[in-house]
Amino acid sequence: MRPGVSITHENRALSNETVDRKKRYSQILEILEGGKEMTAREIAVELWNRGYIPTPERNFTAPRLTELSIKGIVEPCGDQICEWTKKAVTKYRIRNMEGN
Repeated sequence: MRPGVSITHENRALSNETVDRKKRYSQILEILEGGKEMTAREIAVELWNRGYIPTPERNFTAPRLTELSIKGIVEPCGDQICEWTKKAVTKYRIRNMEGN
């Protein structure tokens, strides 16, 4: 194992344990209500604007979007070029649960 990898994994695990997932899920779903389609960064910026998170960093939302996607609550719905990074990124929306 490379030097520092163990410390990095330990710190990531400790940080991950402090996340209130239910609260963050609720906040993300609040942002996506009404059929909005947004990227992880766009959601993070809106969460920051509302005072829910301390910075508009996408790492506050991307892991939770992955988890919500695995749970079948949100779904990827396309992509767009990120206005900040100029890279292709995924847009998410609340999954239409009708007919399921």
